[in-house]
Amino acid sequence: MTLTTRVFAGFVLVASAIVLGTALLSQYWGGLAPCELCLLQRWPWAVAIVISLVVVLVGERAPLAWMTLLFGLVFAISVVLAFYHVGVEQHWFAGPTACTASEGGAMTVEQMKQQILGTAPVLCDRPAWTLFGVSLAGWNLLASLIMTGCCLAAWLHARSLRLARAPREVGQGTA
Repeated sequence: MTLTTRVFAGFVLVASAIVLGTALLSQYWGGLAPCELCLLQRWPWAVAIVISLVVVLVGERAPLAWMTLLFGLVFAISVVLAFYHVGVEQHWFAGPTACTASEGGAMTVEQMKQQILGTAPVLCDRPAWTLFGVSLAGWNLLASLIMTGCCLAAWLHARSLRLARAPREVGQGTA
């Protein structure tokens, strides 16, 4: 089967729906409340779904090379967000103050009250669930890296197709 814009967009649509659907199922069916960074990581997948739906409807009018670059950018952003969240969980980076446990203890009752009121119910630096020792942010990082790699491979494929057609098109124009 030849890789076309519509086929690639369909692949992105299915993969993105699976990842975003899994996150939503874990929240609504599995009872895992998402933290602030978890919610932020869902946006690239939702954007990929919207773009891929449009591309599937538009069809082959959208050039494959440009679509792979666009999807690659979306998934590269997803990689950055997921890596940041994994880094917050591993305490490599400081997380957002609204969803990260504070290091210092409160000295007064008023400070304790402010600390309790300023802390989100779900902390970004404490994974709520892991599979094989990898948090959902880690699995999202892996999925985002895979999709970025798929976009790169599709872009290289589209570029090689364009380069393979170029000599024939030049030869046809001179005849």
